[in-house]
Amino acid sequence: MEEDASMKFFSDQNTSYADILPPREARARIEVSVLNLLRALNSPDPAISDLSLINRKRSNSCVNQGILTDVSYIFLSTSFTKSSLTNAKTAKAFVRVWKVMEMCFQILLQEKRVTQRELFYKLLCDSPDLFSSQVEVNRSVQDVVALLRCSRFSLGIIASTRGLVAGRLSLQEPGKEPVDCSACGSSGFPISGDLNLLDSTIMTSDARYIILVEKHAIFHRLVEDRVFNHIPCVFITAKGYPDIATRIFLHRMSITFPHLPILALVDWNPAGLAILCTFKFGSIGMGLEAYRYACNVKWVGLRGDDLNLIPEESLVPLKAKDSQIAKSLLSSKILQENYREELSLMIETGKRAEIEALYCHGYNYLGKYMATKIVQGKYI
Repeated sequence: MEEDASMKFFSDQNTSYADILPPREARARIEVSVLNLLRALNSPDPAISDLSLINRKRSNSCVNQGILTDVSYIFLSTSFTKSSLTNAKTAKAFVRVWKVMEMCFQILLQEKRVTQRELFYKLLCDSPDLFSSQVEVNRSVQDVVALLRCSRFSLGIIASTRGLVAGRLSLQEPGKEPVDCSACGSSGFPISGDLNLLDSTIMTSDARYIILVEKHAIFHRLVEDRVFNHIPCVFITAKGYPDIATRIFLHRMSITFPHLPILALVDWNPAGLAILCTFKFGSIGMGLEAYRYACNVKWVGLRGDDLNLIPEESLVPLKAKDSQIAKSLLSSKILQENYREELSLMIETGKRAEIEALYCHGYNYLGKYMATKIVQGKYI
């Protein structure tokens, strides 16, 4: 079958990425893919057994080391994997792609936005034989992104967000009064999953730092203690592993306030470092779209040189899951040497430390700890 000119978005690039498109263009890409499928079905020798998708495995990941900027990121090269209709293991995945594409087309026609959770329940009602879990829907959405080379947001899917922001930041959405994020209480202000809304929100700040906090409880403590009054900063948390909406919000802040250092406060364990690296470099699983939201994040704590602040009895043995994450991180091409040294120290000691271990010095100690690290420039 001859390649249609309008199908160029499927190939012809060494670097794979997902475009952010208006609804009309996203629908056009869906229509082109369906027309090509129909053309194949009508051919004398139908060849629809394979669906070529961008490979989203580590083996297809590449590293862009920042030269003109301080930002490095992970991206995917143009290498394909196949989902086969004739293979019992992948046949359902093949069909799921088309079902999700059909659903996205309807969402775009209706000019609506849905979360992946809402999409799951709709698909569960319409096609219970195909979809039985959120994981299957998430994977199928990423397959559609890999096939059409356009972002989830372009397909009418908005990110479910857990992210919160607090501190010296004012946010003004179109047609609304500004929100003072220092006056939202210890719960913070919820980050929107609507990309258009994030793009059109006016941000103003007199902060000198942006501080990423791994844990909601630590975020709550820092905001409740109004640490941002002593350290002029904005606190952001994704309550664990970062969702795409929080990553987009952080990136928008880094563009709006390029002079502000971004500092990460995470547990001293492989999972904490993995969370930091996702903000800093992006992720392989979402390599087609998340790479563009990579930020120059610095690691302020906890780190190996903080262990002298923590009682021995507060150190916890590494778990099997920690060892798996550590092995994955060490195999990464992008992990910088001083991060490798920290990871090696974790493995060597067989220990992990949580931020809460600093409470042995009192509940107010976190703010003093952060101030000391920042004044001394102890971040990497």
